[in-house]
Amino acid sequence: MSVLKITSENFEQEVVNNPKPVVVDFWATWCGPCQMQGPVIEEAAQKLGDKAVFGKLNVDEQGQLAQQFGVMSIPTLILFKDGQAVKKEVGFHSLEEIEELIS
Repeated sequence: MSVLKITSENFEQEVVNNPKPVVVDFWATWCGPCQMQGPVIEEAAQKLGDKAVFGKLNVDEQGQLAQQFGVMSIPTLILFKDGQAVKKEVGFHSLEEIEELIS
């Protein structure tokens, strides 16, 4: 399964109305730890795509959404279930930690 690009235009459809849990990676191109997190999110999407949907949201392009969910530091992973943000994790996370997040 591929990683979705999350924007304000598709947020409701891809995150809020998604029947599966959704993990959104809030990131930016200039952020070193975000660059390390990206491949892990790709791997998680491949390995865990049957359990959850994975998306990436660029905070520089989607500042309003980042503000709405109180993202102050990046990378930040937010787990959404039934359209609600239920868990927020700040900093780099391994594949194992992402598996724990969605279980």
